Amino acid sequence: MSFIVVGCGRFGAELAYRLFKNGHQVVVVDANPKAFNRLHPDFRGRTVEGDSLSVDTLSRAAMDKADGVAVVTNSDTMNAVIGHTIRVHYPNVRQVIVRNYDPAMRDMLEAFGLQIVSSTAWGAERVQELMIDPSFRAVFSAGNGEVEMYEMVISEKWDGVTVSSLLDGCGEIVCAALTRAGRAVLPSPNTQLARGDVLTVSATLEGVRSLRGKLQEGKEA
Repeated sequence: MSFIVVGCGRFGAELAYRLFKNGHQVVVVDANPKAFNRLHPDFRGRTVEGDSLSVDTLSRAAMDKADGVAVVTNSDTMNAVIGHTIRVHYPNVRQVIVRNYDPAMRDMLEAFGLQIVSSTAWGAERVQELMIDPSFRAVFSAGNGEVEMYEMVISEKWDGVTVSSLLDGCGEIVCAALTRAGRAVLPSPNTQLARGDVLTVSATLEGVRSLRGKLQEGKEA
């Protein structure tokens, strides 16, 4: 696939190299030619110097042939404007993703209807999660960490209890899968848990906090 990364800061350079290593065609755009020095020595994609809002720059980057674009400059305002410009003038681009650094600017980015990845918000959410209880392993993060999927091992205290009994009263949390003896299934609310089962749940941080509290109380009568 063909991807364009607009902005060659540390984030953009790392993203471009990862895409390249996965076998994709990558073009990196930046107004500062010295920014390309951040690219990994093994990177073999193209670089395009120029104003990211210039028609000429976007043409040289082959924007009309891109499958996806990541706009990751160090300016949230510029990311919003560039992302919106690409969405309007290049409807063929299937994915336009913009980076958000300042959480206070997220409302503006969302007003443009853009797909947002907030490294600050997601990072803070993840650190908070690990500080509260590292025993719940996050395996997938949706959006910017508002909803995540966690894996937890069922202890002896909850052996024989149903899924619905475990999750009841925990708020925003649903069961996504149950793995027993290496085999995963989609459990029903009445599925009985067994010691050593790995339960995968999708939840907000509040939902996981409620579940943690319940597990610490032990098996209810």
